[in-house]
Amino acid sequence: MSFERVREALREFVAERDWAQFHSQENLIKSVAIESGELLECVQWGESSEPERVQAELADVLTYCYLLADKMGWDPEQIVLEKLEVTRAKYPVEKAKGRSTKYDQL
Repeated sequence: MSFERVREALREFVAERDWAQFHSQENLIKSVAIESGELLECVQWGESSEPERVQAELADVLTYCYLLADKMGWDPEQIVLEKLEVTRAKYPVEKAKGRSTKYDQL
């Protein structure tokens, strides 16, 4: 499914319920954090044995991320690719391969 299809489905869902009034930048950012916490709960006491729950919580996180990107007028695919290029420069393969060391410690 392309982002365009997801964006249109989300816009329709929100419009049907008149929820855009609640989707300020601040509220959407809070919602991303809240839903991320719920995703983290899936593994709070060890590895999750409930992939369906992880999937549902991940969908919630992604939904709010997509809504925030749409609110800001950003293409999520583009901003991820742009950030990947920045991160690629910070973590060159020859220094970072197989390591979890932070870039300023490589």
